[in-house]
Amino acid sequence: MLAALALLLGLFMLVHGKIPNRIGNLGSLVETFLPWFGLFIPVLLAGALLRRSTSAVVALLLPVVVWLGLFGGLLPDKSHPGHDLIVAGHNVGADNPDPAGTARDLAASGADVLALVELTPQARRTYEKALAKAYPHHVVQGTVGLWSKLPLSDTRPVDIGMDSTRALRTTVATDQGPLAVYVAHLGSVRVFPRAGFWTADRDAGAHALARAVAAEENERVVLLGDLNGTMDDRAFDDITSQLRSAQDAAGNGFGFTWPAAFPVARIDQILVRGVVPESSWVLPATGSDHRPVAAGISW
Repeated sequence: MLAALALLLGLFMLVHGKIPNRIGNLGSLVETFLPWFGLFIPVLLAGALLRRSTSAVVALLLPVVVWLGLFGGLLPDKSHPGHDLIVAGHNVGADNPDPAGTARDLAASGADVLALVELTPQARRTYEKALAKAYPHHVVQGTVGLWSKLPLSDTRPVDIGMDSTRALRTTVATDQGPLAVYVAHLGSVRVFPRAGFWTADRDAGAHALARAVAAEENERVVLLGDLNGTMDDRAFDDITSQLRSAQDAAGNGFGFTWPAAFPVARIDQILVRGVVPESSWVLPATGSDHRPVAAGISW
């Protein structure tokens, strides 16, 4: 029995991309929490040792190899010293009880470019005041904004199919040339008992954002924001085919960001094209239910 469960676990992780989304978006739900399926391995191993089942121990080699093949590359520290620019992003939380404290923490992060999403009209004024000294340049479109130590230009909203503006595109003037920066907050996802994993707004926004990036003429692009999904989710294939994750390339571990109290998924992303991620990390929790993310990039 344990050997069969071990083989099923390995096959399940191996063919996760074949799990259909037709029924309750099950495939996307599995991919969102796919790393956590590795926790079944020590549980099954303990059972195999208690029962002295050699066949179960051997069968466990399959899920171990599959899991390491999927996620082993994320575990070691891949960061490199030095960078030309530090970019950071944070879903500051509409219900954040201390936006002023959050602003102070973010300003102390050392980021040169700071993207904020889920800005309320009241909190926006707080962030504008608190960040003005550290970031003399900023733009806000709807509920998303970008604060920068460097000049900004060519700012415009990006239509991702939401009722309000939740994405923007701007150009940061760096010493190495212009950098196109996108800030986005995709639609929320929900799990319903009957409907399953509801992702319609998010998926539509992801496709729209992918089209905007595809049309971007600047070869150097950074996308910052709360995408309400992990990059293992097939819904983001159109984005990940164009941009790569700074965390995957230069991070240390999974870089989970949500929920802030005990993160189980990385749904806050830094994705790049035409620049080199040198380091990627998660900042300490603020008053938000998300944790901030940052990355050092170079040309």
